[in-house]
Amino acid sequence: MDIKETMEKLQNFINGTYCPPKNGQYIDNYEPATGKVYSLIPDSDASDVEDAVDAAEKAFPIWSGMSNEERSAVLIRLSEGIQNNMELFVNAESKDNGKPRKLAAHVDIPRAVSNFHFFATAIIHFASESHHMEGVGINYTLRKPIGIVGCISPWNLPLYLFSWKIAPALAAGNCVIAKPSEITPYTAYLLGKIAKEAGMPDGVLNIIHGSGAKAGDAIIKHPKIKAISFTGGTKTGAYIAQTAAPMFKKLSLELGGKNPTLIFDDCDFDDMMKTVLRSSFSNQGQICLCGSRLFIQRGIYERFKTVFVEKVGKIKVANPEHPEAIMGAVVSEPHMEKVLSYIRLAEEEGGTILTGGNRVMLEAPYADGYYLRPTVIEGLAYDCRTNQEEIFGPVVTLTPFDTEEEVLKMANSTEYGLAASVWTSELKRAHRVAEQLEVGIVWTNSWLVRDLRTPFGGVKSSGVGREGGWEALRFFTEPKNVFVSY
Repeated sequence: MDIKETMEKLQNFINGTYCPPKNGQYIDNYEPATGKVYSLIPDSDASDVEDAVDAAEKAFPIWSGMSNEERSAVLIRLSEGIQNNMELFVNAESKDNGKPRKLAAHVDIPRAVSNFHFFATAIIHFASESHHMEGVGINYTLRKPIGIVGCISPWNLPLYLFSWKIAPALAAGNCVIAKPSEITPYTAYLLGKIAKEAGMPDGVLNIIHGSGAKAGDAIIKHPKIKAISFTGGTKTGAYIAQTAAPMFKKLSLELGGKNPTLIFDDCDFDDMMKTVLRSSFSNQGQICLCGSRLFIQRGIYERFKTVFVEKVGKIKVANPEHPEAIMGAVVSEPHMEKVLSYIRLAEEEGGTILTGGNRVMLEAPYADGYYLRPTVIEGLAYDCRTNQEEIFGPVVTLTPFDTEEEVLKMANSTEYGLAASVWTSELKRAHRVAEQLEVGIVWTNSWLVRDLRTPFGGVKSSGVGREGGWEALRFFTEPKNVFVSY
């Protein structure tokens, strides 16, 4: 018997029921820690999306007709359902993604719980505007759900970013056709059961598994899906924009990043060092917000390099279950090869590898896992390919600078503009530099401090639109102005 015949087959979640793909086809799901296939994923196509849209269309009057308080109660129960199954979700996320189990336990799954709880309560307090015209009348704004929306999420923070999209869409009264990454589908697969147990009406949340080329494309092109929220690569975002824009769909695109970290010589060195280690290599560098270009003022450059390289060299790369693992496996073999190709490119461009730069080989059963040593490179021009193109792995470059003007020029030189970190003790400089950085998010003397009320997103090729807080609820609703004459 073929071993794959005995493997677990994930299923789509359509109209409140788990069901196989209509074409009967599946995709291999690899465990990054071992490099082995451990389950099968539906290779869904347009026919599965059509079933999901039919279900959503029937459910929309029910869900949108509920009060904000009623929808809020369902989403709070959903958040509690994840919390009550924390171990199940943590283990699934770590196994599916390759990240250390403790990272999934402290970041990914708790953030997913917070996302549902936040938007469950936010919708109760979401207020519209009014505009008084003296002696004439009053305008007031109604906000209504769009209808059926598509949410497509990435593989790096699977449930965290999946919930970041679907929670505000559901809270606003929409029905959702959601596609998790085919590389990391498992926690999204588990979510269907939790939604059902929370009392969510059938057809409100539909989860379709499969490739972007088939399932994702069908979602983007379906005429009854009126909005698309996507997080992923810039090239895919460009394709979505050119496909969906002629159909007049609303678009929210959170795309790539090549984030700069600006370290001035008056910073709190110890605090900076502790945080920059984390901002460089968290989740194997597979966070769109990681700082991959480190710019260090020349007065502390040599000190920084010595301490940083020593500490990076001590980072524990191990299987995700290892209690001391700081870094686990990268998400897939193709992605590992991509990262390694950029390390080779950096050497061709004249860079010097100060530490790392190679694959880590563990003992069985992890011998075929996708492990990389965290890598630090210096000696590259700020405008070379290694410093301009998104690598999305455990690779950072070090570049010295002298003046504020010089570092701003280098920091702003890429096509991306998602996030940046600034390390300085001078208050005026902190504000001045933050204003001039061409990014959507700036952290000063910190990194990845997230307030769910704030707008999230980037500029230039890092995306279109904003997520988070009122921005997300505005995106997933349509405003209607009503005028009443006196």
